[in-house]
Amino acid sequence: MIQKQKGTKDIFFEEMEIWEEIEKNIKEICNTYNIKQIRTPIFEATELFARGVGNETDVVSKEMYTFLDKGGRSITLRPELTAGVVRAYIENGFSSRTSPVKLWYTGSMYRYEKMQKGRYREFSQFGVEMFGSSSVLTDVEVISIACKLFEKLGVLDKLTLKINSIGCKECRAKYVKALKEYLADKIDGMCEDCKIRYNKNPMRIIDCKQEKCQDVKNGLPTILDYLCDDCKKYFESLKFMLDNLNIKYEIDSSIVRGLDYYNKTVFEFISEDLNLAVGGGGRYDGLVETLGGTSTPAVGFGLGMDRIVLLLQEYKKQETQKPDIYLLTTTNEQFIYATTMLANELRNSGKIVETNISDRSFNAQLKYANKIGAKYLIVIGDEELKSKKVQLKNMDTGKVIQIDLNVKEILNNI
Repeated sequence: MIQKQKGTKDIFFEEMEIWEEIEKNIKEICNTYNIKQIRTPIFEATELFARGVGNETDVVSKEMYTFLDKGGRSITLRPELTAGVVRAYIENGFSSRTSPVKLWYTGSMYRYEKMQKGRYREFSQFGVEMFGSSSVLTDVEVISIACKLFEKLGVLDKLTLKINSIGCKECRAKYVKALKEYLADKIDGMCEDCKIRYNKNPMRIIDCKQEKCQDVKNGLPTILDYLCDDCKKYFESLKFMLDNLNIKYEIDSSIVRGLDYYNKTVFEFISEDLNLAVGGGGRYDGLVETLGGTSTPAVGFGLGMDRIVLLLQEYKKQETQKPDIYLLTTTNEQFIYATTMLANELRNSGKIVETNISDRSFNAQLKYANKIGAKYLIVIGDEELKSKKVQLKNMDTGKVIQIDLNVKEILNNI
């Protein structure tokens, strides 16, 4: 038997209903914030991620699915979506539109990662990207959108919003110098990845999850002590706005994000109970220019859809959607009437209707209606067709009432 590839999953039945609930709320929320949807290709030129995400990140150096196409071009399945959205922003001339340009997306991404809970090699994200505003108010709005989604899904209180500032280039230059001085006599005892990061990108060491590096990390200097006056003011404004909007947060100087394009604000939503980062984001004012566009401030986030599903499965009882009505018939003539005169119109009104498409017997249909959890049962036999009267049975209470055999009467009584 051919099986699915490691790191992928099939989504169906009850879990599919959770995905649909999340997607429904995403569309509604983005619409209320006047954010427009964008869809970008699943594969892009490898150079896009090498330049945009950073050659020294684990994503680019270890995790990408990269191959040569038949034309000899290096192609990569997207490991994240921000770089693709920025490429679309530049290529399609979005900078000529009224700012800020606000975009949202959902889609699959691909990383060759070590498998663990909530981490797959094919995974999905919901993200928002905003271009053209350097105001801290944009950072606040982006964070509030993510909070609104978690609130509507009923899991906001199960998450911790952690924020940090990684400053500007000048701040980071001073911080990197202090970081290297602190690590100079300790780096030999750290993991091989951290030894490489020490010379190429020391701030990546803060992200290291290796056990042998944790004791050293506990004493690291904090970036917040090296912020310039402008970056300090920016971060204080962010905290002030979040406080006044009653958005709860914790300051965590270890939050630096795993991608190289961030500056100033960075944040993550953490499930402490499940030990999962559900998503995060931040400001990336230099990425558009890095990828060939004009200098454009930008901020955004990405949330792991698979991890949101885990949250809902853990904390929120999901009621499986059940049929509103089962129409019981035993002959082809009864089935035709039930379908053409009732089922189609009931479905057009938004009701979930099941009919006897498996040609079950009368008793087998009764058992089936119970098994699928139908809320109401209507038996349509020859007598019912003749009299135009039917018995409507409430399957939960057992109560039976007689009604006229028409759609309006059925809808008035369920």
